[in-house]
Amino acid sequence: MQPSSVPVSVVIPCYRCAATVGRAVASVAAQSVQAREVIVVDDCSTDDTLDNLYRLQKMYTEGWMKIISQTVNGGPGTARNTGWDAASQPYIAFLDADDTWHPDKLRIQYQAMCANPEVAISGHAYSWSMASPMAPITPKEPGIKAIKASHLLFKNRFSTPTVMLKKDLPFRFIAGKRYCEDYDLWLQIVLSGYKAIFINAPLTYLFKAPYGDSGLSAQLAKMERGELEAYLHLCRKDKINIFLLMIVVFWSISKYLLRLAIVLFRNRFSMNKSSLRGHS
Repeated sequence: MQPSSVPVSVVIPCYRCAATVGRAVASVAAQSVQAREVIVVDDCSTDDTLDNLYRLQKMYTEGWMKIISQTVNGGPGTARNTGWDAASQPYIAFLDADDTWHPDKLRIQYQAMCANPEVAISGHAYSWSMASPMAPITPKEPGIKAIKASHLLFKNRFSTPTVMLKKDLPFRFIAGKRYCEDYDLWLQIVLSGYKAIFINAPLTYLFKAPYGDSGLSAQLAKMERGELEAYLHLCRKDKINIFLLMIVVFWSISKYLLRLAIVLFRNRFSMNKSSLRGHS
């Protein structure tokens, strides 16, 4: 018999998210096993988001959805830190206000971490669509693989809304950092010797492309700068040496140029397609 709830605190940063956060919280409430609490951190929204959050809170069992209101906008990493510090459960799962979860996400991921108690952080695959996702299919036995530091240095394997980690880790997102703050944290954890795993099942739905679309992902140059800053930060903390720093910086810039070319080509193709329609 599976438990009715799991000792997980779900942390959702929110900034001007009134249109989407209800969908995100509903996907947590629809889990096959319930999280013990959901902590939504409003990052000093300048619209009616906070009022909408309090209305949303009344739709659920009293005490399950907690709301924290920041008085200064510090970015998603700072908001996640606030929720992390306020969490009462031994595991933290992150979700963004404009994304949703597969109904079996918490069950599958929590069981994977319990089966591997040495693991401090886990992530999994995701799918994305500009519209509503297709009806979910529960993976029977998703594959699990260890993520080594060498894997993570050359590619961010964990999208933030897929991550579950242990609350008592002695790390946090860098306060005020707005680009690649998540990647910086994952690298700090793994390069400090903590174990990580990846679950090969798409248990999160993103409603924007991973890069080159709306929101933070559109800011390719700023994201590249954030990634390079993360590598420099690790070097200063003696997590990587200068030789490895040069290698990953070269690799990162190469990836950035390729992504930029893809986005420019996609935008040019869309413009040409629109032009042809206009003349038809």
